[in-house]
Amino acid sequence: MIEMQPAWKVYSPATGEEIGELAETSLSETGFIYERSNTAFKTWSQLAVSERLVYFKRLRHLMAEKMDEIAEIISKDTGKVKTEAIVADIMPTLDGIIHIEKHAVKSLARKKAATPLLLIGKKSYIEYMPRGVVLIISPWNYPLQLAMVPILSAAAAGNTVIAKPSEITPMVGKCMEQLFIEAGFPEDVIQFAHGGKEVGAALVEHNPDYIFFTGSVRTGKIIGEAVAKKLIPCTLELGGKDPMIVFKDANLERAVNGALWGAFTNSGQVCMSVERLYVERPIYDQFLVLLKEKARELRQGAAPSDDVGSMTFPAQVGIVASHIKDAVQNGAVLETGTDPDEWKTGRTLFLPPAILSNVNHSMAIMKEETFGPVLPIMPFDDEEEAIALANDSKYGLNASVWTQDDVKANRVAGRLVTGAVVINDVLVSVANHSLPFGGAKQSGIGRYHGENSMRMFCHEKAIVKDSGMRKTEIQWYPYHGKYELFLSLFKEYFSGNTNWTKFGRHYLKLLKISGKAKKKNEWDN
Repeated sequence: MIEMQPAWKVYSPATGEEIGELAETSLSETGFIYERSNTAFKTWSQLAVSERLVYFKRLRHLMAEKMDEIAEIISKDTGKVKTEAIVADIMPTLDGIIHIEKHAVKSLARKKAATPLLLIGKKSYIEYMPRGVVLIISPWNYPLQLAMVPILSAAAAGNTVIAKPSEITPMVGKCMEQLFIEAGFPEDVIQFAHGGKEVGAALVEHNPDYIFFTGSVRTGKIIGEAVAKKLIPCTLELGGKDPMIVFKDANLERAVNGALWGAFTNSGQVCMSVERLYVERPIYDQFLVLLKEKARELRQGAAPSDDVGSMTFPAQVGIVASHIKDAVQNGAVLETGTDPDEWKTGRTLFLPPAILSNVNHSMAIMKEETFGPVLPIMPFDDEEEAIALANDSKYGLNASVWTQDDVKANRVAGRLVTGAVVINDVLVSVANHSLPFGGAKQSGIGRYHGENSMRMFCHEKAIVKDSGMRKTEIQWYPYHGKYELFLSLFKEYFSGNTNWTKFGRHYLKLLKISGKAKKKNEWDN
C-alpha cells in the first residue's frame, strides 16, 4: 500500500460545500511507486496490443455506465456546469479511447520502410518499442480528459504510467484511480500519486523514461530545465493567448456566438480560449453591440441549466483581476461585468463575464494568459494588420479565422504562427483525435493526438534485414580494386541521367571482386 499523509478537506469552488477529503502521497513513497511500475512494465510491455485493448474496452464501458456520476464529480471539483463536464471532459475522453481501440494495433505494428537501391537485397522496417515508465502530470481545468488521454495513449503503447493529477481537483484524480481499479487493469500498470508541486518534483527526480506535462508555461519551463539536465524526453503542453479574427464578410451572429462560447466556456479556463478578439472595422460597432446583448443573457451558476460556471483555482482569480485592472487603468472600457473590487468571491469563485473594449497590445490583457472569463476586443483595418496582431504574441496554441471567403480563410490560416487554426468555429480542433495537438512558440514542445498519439511514447527502432545467404557484402573488406568501381557506380547513380546497363556492369564487377559473382556472369568494361 502507498503510504499517505494526513488527509486534506476538499471544497467545491461553485458551492463552497465540502465534497471530500484526500491524503497526499508521501514523498518517501515515490521511489517505491517507480519500483512497482518497472516491475509491471516487464509483463505489460510483453502483451500484444490487442490484449492490452481488452482493458480499454472495459474502461470505456464502465465510464459510459457511470457517466452522470463522473460528471457530478467533475462539476463539483472544478465548478464547471455539468453540461461542460459531459461535452468537453468526458466525451473527448471516451472518443479518445475509441480512437485508440481502432488504431492502436495498426499504429504500433512493425512498419515496412523503403530500402535504397544501394542496399539491394535487404528489407527495412520501423518498430515501436515502449519507453518504460511514463510520468503524466495533468492540470485542473479539464482534469479528466487532459489526464486520461495521455495516460491511455502511453499505456496502449506498452508503457506503465505514473499519473500525478492536479491537487486543485483531487476528487477527479481519485475518481480516475478508482475507474482503473474497477476496470480490472493489472496491478501497478497505472498508478496515481496525489499531491502538490513537491510530489511532482519528487516524481521527476526519480528519472522516468518519459514525461508528459500539461499546464502553465512557468511550470513547463521548470520541468523542461529539470529534464534537460537528465536527458529525459518530454512533451510540454502549455498555455495560449489565442486570437479570433473576424472579417466583415463573416456570418455575424455565428461569429458573436462563437466568440462568447470560445471566451467563456469553462469560465475561460481553457488553454485555447478566445483571449484576443479582432474584428474588421466596418462591422466592429455592430459586432460589439450584439456581443454585449448576448453576454448579458448568459446564465451563471451551478445548476445543469446554467451556462457559465465558477472559476476553479482561487489564485487564478487574482490574475484575472490584475489583468482587468491594468487594462481599465490604461484606458480600456469595461463593457460588461463588474470592477474586480466589487467581486463577491470567497467560498465560491463566480466571476461575472467581462468584455473589454479600447484595448491595445501594451496591456497585460493582450499579452499574458488570463485564463478567466474575460474577452478583450479591438478593431483592425485590413488582412495584413489582422495577421500581424494575431502573431504578435509569445504564444501560439490555437486561432480562429471567420470569413465566407474560402481563399482568404486558407491564406490567413497559413500565415498564422500557431499549432492549430479553426475556420468559422473555435476550439474544436482538439476534439478531433485524428489531428495533432500542440503549440508553437511558448505554447509547448511536441504534439500528441493524431498518428503520433501512441508512437510518441515509443522509441522508434530501425531494423534492416538481410537473408544472410551471402558470405560478404560489396562494401566489406578487402577494398583492393573497389575504389574506382565505387566511384563509377556512384557517379552513374547520382548523375540524374542513370544508364542502368552501365550501372549494372559496375555493380556486378563489385560482386565479382567480393567473391559473389560466378565467372560465367562476369562483365568486361
